[in-house]
Amino acid sequence: MPKAFAQIAFTPAAQFFQDRYGTKEAYATFLEGEELTGHQIEPDHAAFINRMDGFYLSTLSQTGWPYVQFKGGPRGFLRVLDDQHFAYADYRGNRQYLSAGNISQNARVSLILVDYETQQRLKIWGEAQITSLEEDREFVMDIMPENYKADPERAITIKTKALEWDCPRHIPKRASVAL
Repeated sequence: MPKAFAQIAFTPAAQFFQDRYGTKEAYATFLEGEELTGHQIEPDHAAFINRMDGFYLSTLSQTGWPYVQFKGGPRGFLRVLDDQHFAYADYRGNRQYLSAGNISQNARVSLILVDYETQQRLKIWGEAQITSLEEDREFVMDIMPENYKADPERAITIKTKALEWDCPRHIPKRASVAL
């Protein structure tokens, strides 16, 4: 378990419950040491991210309410850019702009990527940046999947702060059908 994940996730409240249920000591070692680990996209993370056809994105509203949205597209619509950044083209949808509005006020996001076929799950914490089509059309169109019938309105680039492979327990086995 990477230190970056533990620093973000193991809040005093989480540690209270770890202590209460007897797991705090087992996890304490992940908060020790000077070296920060688990904040960069490693090759296994990149391969997983690049093959996704969907993910769950969590943002926070200005009033503090969490919002979770499913984002989907063809395999590869989520693109790793370097060892700390990945991006996706944000397509026109129901036009409520909840995630975009939330990101514009609070860049902190959390994502869960699930491969139901292999029962793998990756949790990601990061900071998101919006790039509108008007700001940088070339970038938005460059990350837009080829021949995908959607209208991109912006790109969302996420700088990773922590990545953690999650336990596969209780992930239902499912298969994606290409549309």
